[in-house]
Amino acid sequence: MTSRSRDRVADVRSVVNAHMPDYQVDSVVQLGEGLDNLAYEVNGELVVRFSKEPDLARRAALLNHEARVLAAVADVSPLPVPQLTFTVAEQGCLAYFKLPGVPLVDMPRHQRSAHGTPIGATLGELLTALHAVAIDRMAVETGHQPVAEWRHEATENYVTVAGQVPAAQRRSVEAFLDAAPPHDGCTPTFSHNDLGIEHVLVDPVAWTVTGIIDWSDAAVVDPACDFGLLYRDLGPSAIRAAISTYRTDANDVAALSERALFYARCSVFEDLAYGIETEQGKYVDKSLAAMEWLFPS
Repeated sequence: MTSRSRDRVADVRSVVNAHMPDYQVDSVVQLGEGLDNLAYEVNGELVVRFSKEPDLARRAALLNHEARVLAAVADVSPLPVPQLTFTVAEQGCLAYFKLPGVPLVDMPRHQRSAHGTPIGATLGELLTALHAVAIDRMAVETGHQPVAEWRHEATENYVTVAGQVPAAQRRSVEAFLDAAPPHDGCTPTFSHNDLGIEHVLVDPVAWTVTGIIDWSDAAVVDPACDFGLLYRDLGPSAIRAAISTYRTDANDVAALSERALFYARCSVFEDLAYGIETEQGKYVDKSLAAMEWLFPS
């Protein structure tokens, strides 16, 4: 364990002792790390998560924002979401007792593929509920980004990972990046805004979805964005199932499907770059697997 890791473990023990004085801390292990957060597991049951945002004021604001969102989402989500035990805004820290299940990203690829259709159907029902919520009720920022910006960022990310992209997919990738993006018209909705499989919990035996975690990026966005992440991570059968259970009066489903594919293709390069940079093989592996259905040769 590095000195930095030891310091972080000490931070976890300290914050838990301060806010749960009757709770005995026997073990602390790192649970995972993403672009925005670092999470630890205490005694195999309590998740303690720290924001990686360096600006103190923004860190506190983001934490308070997420706490409000979680409270509101709990009233509308058909799936369990974390119930906060305590927060420490100035440290960007929140804690909650683990929801049942394991992150879908940690399950073997062939099993994810075998169970992708029912999981996709369940997540389509989740997105129906989220997208139906009145925007002003959630009090979140508008994070809608023009499709031209998505493609620009995808091009930049592709440049950094091109050497890792299978040769069979490169022509298809480059044709996509040279093509015009889809029409940008949509009715923005409230959404999770980071619904990759690292944030979807499943029962490893029954393969039912048991919860949705990490709502720190929740925002008002194109409703196709989260469908795009599901497409990227679970493939065509899962996205068809998700769209089949999705109910909306505000958005054209055919156009939504087209934009979902666009977002899936754009986001896979960022995920691949992240996996390479942080040496997390599961992100590299799932991104390379996704290339097969996103950019068929």
